[in-house]
Amino acid sequence: MSATDLMRLHVVVEGHVQGVGFRAFVQDQCMRLSLSGWVRNRWDGSVEVLAEGPRKELDTLLAALYRGPRSAHVSGMSTEWLDSTGELSGFRVRMTSNE
Repeated sequence: MSATDLMRLHVVVEGHVQGVGFRAFVQDQCMRLSLSGWVRNRWDGSVEVLAEGPRKELDTLLAALYRGPRSAHVSGMSTEWLDSTGELSGFRVRMTSNE
């Protein structure tokens, strides 16, 4: 697999990540990296991210998620790498989910 292969990254970020601009931070990062997908808060206090694009850019996003915006504190993340489906276009903030 090369760094240009398209992949899908699903991440759930835990910690002090709601009410601190985390979703806007993720959206800015993904738009800067030309990734497609979405970000949303979850009722359990975590933030969920689904992004598609080249593996190299997704690795860059993953490093940014560990840092988060200045007022956030990331205490844990679960990540899942999947094959790209190509069904996502653009990057948006979605409504809160109870999943």
